[in-house]
Amino acid sequence: MVTLLFWPIGFLVLGCAVGGFLRLCIDRLPLGQSLLPPSPGSEGKTPTAWHLNTPLLGWLHLYGKGRERAMPVPTRYFIIEAVTGGAFFGCWLGFGRQSMPLALVYCLFLAGLIVATATDFEHLIIPDEITIGGMVAGVVCSLLLPRLHDESTWFRSLGASAGGLALGGGGIYAMVQAGKLAFGRQRIRLAPQTRVVFSETAVHLPDKEVPYDELFCRKSDKIALDAQTVELADRCYRGVRVRLSPEKLEIGSDEFRPESVSYMEVVTTEIVFPREAMGLGDAKLMAAIGAFLGWAAVLFTIVVGALVGSVYGMTMIALKRRTWSGRLYFGPFLALGAALWIFEGPALVHRYQQLIERLAAR
Repeated sequence: MVTLLFWPIGFLVLGCAVGGFLRLCIDRLPLGQSLLPPSPGSEGKTPTAWHLNTPLLGWLHLYGKGRERAMPVPTRYFIIEAVTGGAFFGCWLGFGRQSMPLALVYCLFLAGLIVATATDFEHLIIPDEITIGGMVAGVVCSLLLPRLHDESTWFRSLGASAGGLALGGGGIYAMVQAGKLAFGRQRIRLAPQTRVVFSETAVHLPDKEVPYDELFCRKSDKIALDAQTVELADRCYRGVRVRLSPEKLEIGSDEFRPESVSYMEVVTTEIVFPREAMGLGDAKLMAAIGAFLGWAAVLFTIVVGALVGSVYGMTMIALKRRTWSGRLYFGPFLALGAALWIFEGPALVHRYQQLIERLAAR
């Protein structure tokens, strides 16, 4: 009995411990901070007691409060550790008895998906450490463990990994470029002498107000217009191009930090808003998924991700959550599809094929 429980419990505890490291990655990678201790700004602070660093139990002991009761500990810390522990536990149940190395590789893969999902939700980016690192790790793991692609030789396994990487990255990249051409910009034509006001929080058109949160999903997003006049608090411009991104305001040849301009009024006849559902981070994530799981998983992941993303978007629209429906976090949906493939993907595809055959036979 002890032997039977050792490995599943061991994987669960390992997953919870790894979850503590993953939340560190989620907090620091998007900000470009080091993952090595000590924590930024921690100099001179009393070291945390060992029992408070225990996965899950430390959070429960504090009832979600900071160690000195001065700062709340986010509930998501507990959720990330619990989800990672559950993922590792599931890998053992699904693959541990067949192949311990295979279970560990899937644990590594799912850990990367958890970081990608959380950072995409919080920061609308997926760090290169996860995507490009995942491509390299997927190829290396395929080389060392042909069973990852259900192959008997390293050469065939490496070919399956390379094919999945190319199809995953290339397929989503093509979708990104096609989306930019078809839907990447929203052009709004205005009546002559229309005044548009840029405040600290939103763009104010004659008939509506558009918050920046709905427009700037990524650093590359940009509002563009040709202005007849531009009025700032301390200066005016005539006949200039205006470009506004989350990091820079361009008025003709002058550049400003957006936060330094609290109010701007322009006269224009047309304004172009950014509109983009996917970015290159999604393409790189899909390439990493393909490197680990192969081309069949890529197709499955894209279909599931698109279906779940559509349901999510329609649900947010129905609930009138305009900000959430405007931001399409495609990375988490891809991660969900890839995780589903690991545990049930081939079986689901087989059932689908059987259903199609029965319908065709009628």
